[in-house]
Amino acid sequence: MSHTLVIGAGGVSSVAVHKMAMNSEIFSKVSLASRTQSKCDAIAASVKERTGQTVDTYQIDADDIDATARLIEELKPDLLVNLALPYQDLALMEACLKTGVNYLDTANYEPKETARFEYSWQWEYQDRFKEAGLMALLGSGFDPGVTSVFASWLKKHHFSSIRTLDILDCNGGDHGQAFATNFNPEINIREVTAPARHWEDGDWVETPALSHKQSFDFPQVGEKNMYMMYHEELESLVTHIPEIERARFWMTFGDSYLKHLEVLQNVGMTSIEPISYQGQEIVPLQFLKVVLPEPAGLGATTKGKTCIGDIATGKSQDGGDLTMYIFNVCDHEDAYRETGNQAVSYTTGVPAMIGAALMLQEKWSGAGVFNMEQFDPDPFMDMLNQHGLPWEVRELPGPLPF
Repeated sequence: MSHTLVIGAGGVSSVAVHKMAMNSEIFSKVSLASRTQSKCDAIAASVKERTGQTVDTYQIDADDIDATARLIEELKPDLLVNLALPYQDLALMEACLKTGVNYLDTANYEPKETARFEYSWQWEYQDRFKEAGLMALLGSGFDPGVTSVFASWLKKHHFSSIRTLDILDCNGGDHGQAFATNFNPEINIREVTAPARHWEDGDWVETPALSHKQSFDFPQVGEKNMYMMYHEELESLVTHIPEIERARFWMTFGDSYLKHLEVLQNVGMTSIEPISYQGQEIVPLQFLKVVLPEPAGLGATTKGKTCIGDIATGKSQDGGDLTMYIFNVCDHEDAYRETGNQAVSYTTGVPAMIGAALMLQEKWSGAGVFNMEQFDPDPFMDMLNQHGLPWEVRELPGPLPF
C-alpha cells in the first residue's frame, strides 16, 4: 500500500495524476493539493470519470513550509511529487526533510527575482537528504528527465564514450491561438529570453538569446527552425557523463511566436522587475501570465506532434566512430483523448509518474539528491514504452553538420 502526495494542479499534474490512477497497483492512494483547491477538484473529477479511481484534494500554499509539513504529517505519504512551480522546490524539499518523506520534481529551482537555471541550490541538499536517509529525484520530466535517461541509455548500450550531445525539442503542434505558451507562461518566457549557454571544451559558452538558429528535419513532424538555448539537464549531464566535450540544447519556435515575443519584450511585458501601478507593485511578466491563455486549456484545440530526443556522437563499444539519434514522437490529439491534456503536458507528466513508480517500487533508490542519469536507465526506458511514450533509436551516417 503506497500513498503519493502530488503538489500542483496544472496540465502536467493532471497528466501525472491520471496516469497514477491508471496504475493503481503501484499508486494505491493519491492525494492532490495546490493553492487553488478547485483546480484539484477538477482533476479529481476527471480522474474519477476516466478511471473510477478516487483522488483526495487539499488546499495548500507550497511556499509555506510549516503548512506543507502539517499536511504531510496528516496524510503520511510515502512520496511527495512536486509539480508546482520551480520557485517552490526548496520550500517543498525543506518540508520533506522536516517530515521524513522522499521527494521528486520535474524542474530545477530558480529564484523569482532572477532567471537563473542551475542545480546548485538543490545539490546543496545532498548531505541533508543523505543524513536523513531520504531520496530526492530531480528533473523527472521530459527535458530534463527523459532526455537525461536517453543519454545514459545510449552510454550503457552503444557508446564507450560520448563526445558530443545535442538535445532537440520540437513541438510541431498548432493550438490555434495568436500567442500562447504550451506550459506555464512565466517559466516558458523566462527560459526563452534568458541568454543561451552550451558546454564546450570544459567550460560554459554564453551567447545572446535566440542568436543561433538551425533547421532540422524532425521525424513525423518535418523541417523546423530550432534555436540554441540553455536547459538545466546540460549541467547535470556534463557532471555525470564527464567525458562529454560539447553539449547543446535546441528548441523549435515558429515565426509568429517569436514576433509576438519580440513585441512583448520591446514594450517591457516580459520583465521580471517589479513596477508600481496605481499604488500597487506588480511584475509585468506575472501580469502577462494572467492574460495569456491557460496552457492546461489548450488541449482541446491543439493538433500535431512533438518530437524530442538526443543526438550523441562518440566511440562505440567496439571502438569505432558512432552517431545515434534517440527520440519520442507524441501526438497532441492522442494525449488529449487519454488524459484531457495536450502533448507538452503529457510528455512531462508521464515521466513524473514513471520516476515516482520506480521510487515507490525501490527500483531506483538511495539516500541523497539525484539526477535521472545517475540510475540504471533500463527500467525507466521500459516503462516509457508501456505507458504512452514509445521511443525509437537510429544510427545516423555522421554528426550534425553544425
